[in-house]
Amino acid sequence: MPYRSIQLHPQWLDHLKFEFELDYMHQLAEFLAAEKAEGRVVYPSVENVFAALNATPLNSVRVVILGQDPYHGANQAHGLSFSVPEGVPTPPSLRNIYKEIVGDLGGSIPTHGNLIQWANQGVLLLNSVLSVQQGQAASHQGKGWEQFTDKIIEILNRESENLVFMLWGAYAQKKGQSIDKQRHLVLSAPHPSPLSAHRGFLGCKHFSQANAYFQSLGQADIDWQIA
Repeated sequence: MPYRSIQLHPQWLDHLKFEFELDYMHQLAEFLAAEKAEGRVVYPSVENVFAALNATPLNSVRVVILGQDPYHGANQAHGLSFSVPEGVPTPPSLRNIYKEIVGDLGGSIPTHGNLIQWANQGVLLLNSVLSVQQGQAASHQGKGWEQFTDKIIEILNRESENLVFMLWGAYAQKKGQSIDKQRHLVLSAPHPSPLSAHRGFLGCKHFSQANAYFQSLGQADIDWQIA
């Protein structure tokens, strides 16, 4: 997977270009090419695989929300964790995220699930795995994406200061266990899935905690209300 062919924001490419020359990324590229050759539908579309990084350049990142895999239903995944394009029904986990924001900060439940407004404010909506086969949840786990996104977290941990990491569920918490809590604010809670949201995600107040942290640093709030 030659890095010169990758459509990736220069701030990220400067730090990640050598990853594309490593064996694991070549193997990942071969796997994805084989999926296409065998006629399997892969989400998100090729141009959206790195959408989270392109929407939120390294120097703009203020908050990191870690997801696991892209949505595997038609028209859902567009490269931002937990987000779906406008016109697509809001998934259950995102509905619970919205409920928590309203309970924490007030406001109203948004009418759509596109989180690009967060990304444009510095919220990196990063999945651990950046692709999935249609209808097959977790089908691209263990193919190399995890190593790539671990590198992204390593870069953020090292190159940035005073980030807020929101780690929802055991998977995200394990992936973020190396984050330096002296340099960054790490917020952990159960996953917002309907299976676990009632165990402590609802009521976690991560959104107000993040803004209080930024205020303590003399920085602007994130506007969590999706218009």
